[in-house]
Amino acid sequence: MKRIAILGGGNLGRALAAGWAGTDRLSAGDITITRRQADKLQELVDRGFDAHGDNPKAVAGADTIVLAVQPQQLDALAAGIKDALEPARHCVISAVSGVTIARIREVTGGATPVVRAMPNTAVAIGESMTCLAGSDGDDGAVARARDLFDLLGETLIIPEEMMTPATALCACGVAFFLRCVRAASQGGIEIGFHPDEALLLAAQTAKGAASLLLENGGHPEAEIDRVTTPRGCTIAGLNEMEHRGFSSAMIKAILVSARKAGKLDPAS
Repeated sequence: MKRIAILGGGNLGRALAAGWAGTDRLSAGDITITRRQADKLQELVDRGFDAHGDNPKAVAGADTIVLAVQPQQLDALAAGIKDALEPARHCVISAVSGVTIARIREVTGGATPVVRAMPNTAVAIGESMTCLAGSDGDDGAVARARDLFDLLGETLIIPEEMMTPATALCACGVAFFLRCVRAASQGGIEIGFHPDEALLLAAQTAKGAASLLLENGGHPEAEIDRVTTPRGCTIAGLNEMEHRGFSSAMIKAILVSARKAGKLDPAS
């Protein structure tokens, strides 16, 4: 974990950089981040990151290489860095949605260990849910990736065939849960709260609900039962949500996103 090169300075790449730089294990000076339009990285330079547009230089100066580009950008990126990769030193961690380890090995020359990672943008504040997958024989690379992503939240090692579902549930899921918070805050406004108050109440309530599950290890229905009384206001609201298709809509959203994620690799 001496130096990290994040190839791709979009939303995810920036969030990863911010998250790692905010830990006690890494600083901004340990992280290189690249982007084709390097002029858009000036803010990162000002914060102490090594930010520029030279991918081979970034690879040569790092031990762990994180691919954080769109699937359609992968081939061109890989062609530019594969001669700079040193299999004995480097580990490639790919956060490219929908692209298999076999495909990444193919375009990067085939010898460098590859781990797939599916984090979400909450890496920026150390609250990501990141799924990791590696190949047989790449245990050291998987351990390196887990060591890194453990700094940014929770991690789970899964079979590679589960990475597409993980994309829908964990990465897309951030947007789904944020939309739930937004809807709750809009309801709060309608019952009389000011917008900033309603958003605070909704967001903190959502955080508390999730924390109950993570801290107590229980099932959502058990926690729901604790706040649901006969003929009460909670059960009335829950039943209205179900009549309106809330659970069905969330399930269908995850299924649709998973199908879409499975079609992202331009080579598939």
